[in-house]
Amino acid sequence: MRGNFITIVGKLLAGAAALAFGVSVVRADDKPKQPASIWEQDTLTGDWGGARTALKDKGIDITLISINEIMNVLSGGLDRRASYEGRIEFSVDTDLDKLLGWKGAATHFTIYQLHNAGHVAADNVGSIGDVSNIGALATTRLFTAWFQQSLFDDKVSIRIGQIAADDEFLNSPTAANLLNGTFGWASLAAANMLSGGPAFPLVTPGVRIAVKPTEQITWQTAVFSGNPAGANCNDLPQACNRYGTTFSFSGGALWMSEVQYAVNQEKSAKGLRGVYKLGGWYATADFADQHYGLDAFGNVVSLATMPPNPLNHRGDWGIYGIADQMVWRADKTSVNLFLRGGFAPSDRNLVSFYADGGFGIKGLFAGRADDVLTFGASYAKISKDAAALDQDTLALNGPPYPIRDEEVVFELTYQAQIAPWWIVQPDLQYIVHPGGNVPDPNNPNVVVGNAVVAGVRSIIKF
Repeated sequence: MRGNFITIVGKLLAGAAALAFGVSVVRADDKPKQPASIWEQDTLTGDWGGARTALKDKGIDITLISINEIMNVLSGGLDRRASYEGRIEFSVDTDLDKLLGWKGAATHFTIYQLHNAGHVAADNVGSIGDVSNIGALATTRLFTAWFQQSLFDDKVSIRIGQIAADDEFLNSPTAANLLNGTFGWASLAAANMLSGGPAFPLVTPGVRIAVKPTEQITWQTAVFSGNPAGANCNDLPQACNRYGTTFSFSGGALWMSEVQYAVNQEKSAKGLRGVYKLGGWYATADFADQHYGLDAFGNVVSLATMPPNPLNHRGDWGIYGIADQMVWRADKTSVNLFLRGGFAPSDRNLVSFYADGGFGIKGLFAGRADDVLTFGASYAKISKDAAALDQDTLALNGPPYPIRDEEVVFELTYQAQIAPWWIVQPDLQYIVHPGGNVPDPNNPNVVVGNAVVAGVRSIIKF
């Protein structure tokens, strides 16, 4: 084993040396290429004098992306003010077949530098679904870091390491264009799993196996550590795992599985592209009841009486389905529809039912073939057990006290492709019952008002 390790290290060092030599030396008979216009390059910084292409040829792909946005709460919510948020993404992907001759092997890691102006859009709105899918505690953190081995002509792949569930599970390609976090890692998962589950901005160690018996069908299953914040976290989960290096193995296990049926995915396909998914999860940890707790004598009583002990349930689960289908295409214009839905047990989850849907139109305007207009609407149902707790609280304390019911999000966004490396994205959201119809902490006599949020995002690929 030790000999194999030394051999691998030797190959890595030899590959690095060869790579450095290959990138730094330019043959005299090479003809310099005419640089493309900056507005035609795939990245802002171009090919680095040929070094970027040389790295890719040797199996190393480096990505640097900067996302910056301003979100302004125009009415409703908690605070009528604007917020700035930003995320710098640095990723390195390696093809170990090209680099070391290790067939079917690959590695990946991503580091995020997250920053804001002291508060994020979620602080201003108070919604369950974060109005920004990059909103997070300001820090520099390790996000994903994994090794993958493909087998049997890529029919099977095994991924192990620090893995993000929202990269591969519960996602819709069309919905991903929207900025509200619920259209990515849906509130059905984010509001119910421990510390929000293994998704941005926190992930956990895990193993994922994907099997592709045909070109159209993929089955994948994964097991993750259950709590990305780590053990004994009594603070914001992101603060407990501030740098992404907790590598938590607490909170039991979270199992996820999904079957996908994808059609016409090839660029040359004449039919309309579509993907259909059916999946679910099971968590082995204990989850507190949304309505009842235990008093000092072990009796089951309403949480409205503030009992000293929780009433826990062993395990939690959820089931979901997704359809994302192109329904029309002509020349450079296409229309996609998406629909997602799922449910989870009411007694141990805040959100017991969830659904979202919408459309995306690419190339809506002449001469703007790469622009995308996307609309989405989501519905997160507050569980009947959580609502029953509110009814108990109202009966004990008297009015005014609202009964939680649902949170509804409407979003319209437009991705304008200014250059291959630059997207500018104006965005408008309307959120009904932020938090699910809850008291306003600034004035408990009223509920948090329906929020109108307008913003703009810039995405630059360096």
